[in-house]
Amino acid sequence: MQRTEKYFENDAFRKTAAGVILAAEADAKTGGGRIALDGTVFYPEGGGQPADRGTLTLADGTVLHVTDVHETNGIIWHRVDALPETAQPGAAVTGTIDWEWRFDKMQQHTGEHILSGILHQMFGAENVGFHIGSDAVRMDTSVPISAESLREAELAANRIIWENVPVLITYPTPEELAALTYRSKKEIAGQVRIVTIPGADVCACCGTHTAAAGQVGQIKILTSENYKGGVRLSVVCGGRALREAQAMRSRQADIGALLSAKADQTAVAVHRVYDEYTALKFAHFGLCSQLFDTLAAQLGPDETAIRTVPGLDPDGLHRLAARLSEATTGLCAALTPSEKGTGYCIARSGGDVRALTKALNAALNGRGGGKPGICQGSCAATPEQVEEFLKKAL
Repeated sequence: MQRTEKYFENDAFRKTAAGVILAAEADAKTGGGRIALDGTVFYPEGGGQPADRGTLTLADGTVLHVTDVHETNGIIWHRVDALPETAQPGAAVTGTIDWEWRFDKMQQHTGEHILSGILHQMFGAENVGFHIGSDAVRMDTSVPISAESLREAELAANRIIWENVPVLITYPTPEELAALTYRSKKEIAGQVRIVTIPGADVCACCGTHTAAAGQVGQIKILTSENYKGGVRLSVVCGGRALREAQAMRSRQADIGALLSAKADQTAVAVHRVYDEYTALKFAHFGLCSQLFDTLAAQLGPDETAIRTVPGLDPDGLHRLAARLSEATTGLCAALTPSEKGTGYCIARSGGDVRALTKALNAALNGRGGGKPGICQGSCAATPEQVEEFLKKAL
């Protein structure tokens, strides 16, 4: 079978093309199949860039939805949701890509080139991993890069966009290629396609790109984390960067409204609330300690102590059970109601409560465990049901 002509390589802005079916293979499991064409505007998945989506329209007007595109040995296969009898070799079709989907990928891919090239220039970083995800672009670098350095690189990358330099596609001869310095993840057999963004990057790449850097719109690094000796970046470009900025502004407005603070004062307001929370947390800790001491002081030396105190967190439950067990050799249990049932902590001085905890979990749909003298967990029952179970188990 002849190789598929790749119209997207010469013109990434071409949205539609007439073609002829070379082969059609049905998929009995899905009811669809895959179609190979003599030429296509659909980009096949590869190089970190997802495949195009769109439609193939047959001569009789039947529309087939293209859900995935892959290349095998130079032949580009279009996976479709249906494969009618009229979709046979020799039949004419018109392919049309989902342009909004494609342009988004072009913005992300070109932005990745610019940022990768800048990181390589500034820090000698190699791009060792790249994938255009549904929310953001993932980029992995070969060397660690500090937060301050990433901000500098982000600014330099956006300057390339502001200058609106052209994105150039060339096909150098072997002699020209040997004399050219360019980024590439691996050795490439055959004709090499070079993407050049003046001032930013020269890279071997088969993907689709914008015609000029200005069409990328903006490059924004959302997050960075240490990863395999380098950093893993989450990046958005173009329309994604705009939507992220809009979402961030909306979140900031919500926070400002809750804190009664202007947009440029939200950080100050959050610090104030945090300080107040910390002070209340310490006060709460002290009050709980006084309450636990009072409850413990009321116990006899071998009395059973099952106490329910609303609003305790796991640490508070543990502290209460432990404090009660200091005052009595009897069974002690601290309980607190929760949305899903009851949080519990069971303790016994010099005893082993693991078997009792296991039985409680089995009977009341709970989970938890611990050491012989103290176990902690939660269950789906009410505090009253837990208390009843524990009293019957004595």
